[in-house]
Amino acid sequence: MVGMYFPRTLSRLLCIGLFTLLSPAGVTALCAQALTGHKTQNVIVVMIDGMRWQEVFRGADPSLLETLGSEMPGDAKQRAELAREKFSGSTPAERRQTLMPFLWSVVSSKGQLFGNRDLGSDSHVINGLNFSYPGYSETLTGVADPRVKSNDNVPNPNATVFEWLNTKPEFAGKIAAFGAWNVFDGIFRSKQSGLIVNAGYDAFTAIPPTPKLELLNTLKRETVRIWPDEAFDPIPFHTAIEYLEAQTPRVLFLGLGETDEWAHAGSYAEYLNAAHLADDYLRQIWELVQSMPEYRDKTTLIVLPDHGRGEGSKWTDHGEKVPESMQTWMAFLGPDTSASGERKQAEPVTASQIAGTVAALLGEDYRAAVPKAGAPITDVFGK
Repeated sequence: MVGMYFPRTLSRLLCIGLFTLLSPAGVTALCAQALTGHKTQNVIVVMIDGMRWQEVFRGADPSLLETLGSEMPGDAKQRAELAREKFSGSTPAERRQTLMPFLWSVVSSKGQLFGNRDLGSDSHVINGLNFSYPGYSETLTGVADPRVKSNDNVPNPNATVFEWLNTKPEFAGKIAAFGAWNVFDGIFRSKQSGLIVNAGYDAFTAIPPTPKLELLNTLKRETVRIWPDEAFDPIPFHTAIEYLEAQTPRVLFLGLGETDEWAHAGSYAEYLNAAHLADDYLRQIWELVQSMPEYRDKTTLIVLPDHGRGEGSKWTDHGEKVPESMQTWMAFLGPDTSASGERKQAEPVTASQIAGTVAALLGEDYRAAVPKAGAPITDVFGK
């Protein structure tokens, strides 16, 4: 039993049962270790839409830096040249450190990263469609449901692990989701789940207004909308941060979208800029939670995309006809995650395992309620 993981509720039941079989002193010591060894009390999930594993592990691809985007406003060549100056390096290790410094300083030294196929680590989605709604749904429900086959903003046929956790007294009202894409309303079933969900350009009014929230809501109304269904990433990020500081939720979701949008637009420079900003947002989140007693040393951060992208000239695309776009990556950082860094020759992991992993990190057994969900990734919470 020592060294194995059991959900916290199951651990308590096992401890009660063991008192009938073993000496009280032995059981007390064993159970104290099992119940106190688990440290995560809060989980933050950040998803970076359509962010390729290639850039995460290799940095900017020099052969793609001239991909300008035929319909991009302004001087596309100048934009590409600035990206070359900012994100170039002589080796993949240098380039990835420049592109995503938080991942390759803090997470790589204190957490774990999966998905570097150059080192035999495989991370992927299993839904077979390789686009956003199926990817988010698989990740957040643990199930690749064939009924989820479009990006239409309709209610998810399955409850997310967030909704499931919200039915438990210790988490009820302490869960929220923020996203750049308005379809998160449907993915999280905002009208029936009871969750706080703020997506796209919707004003956020779930908590008393602050000057910062009023400004964010004003920007939602007044900024230029390049994508009618998706706000620029600073909007959901800063809204989520304002909520986190005010309400200290137990479970928080943040969905960033600019990486996917700029890739579809064909601008490799802006795709890189969005990835770099997303990495800095991860840094800001981590530094903030480590500065707050409610979160310090008891919060796990999970980061991943909803799908990958094609290779070479197909880097802008993803979907069923681009099989490489099933390839993803994952990163974990928290008090129950050993500092294994960049995983090598690891067992494959899938997006369908994230829901169970979120629950397990919080001491709950999601798979007991949803048997079709992927099994938790025990490597990230078993030291």
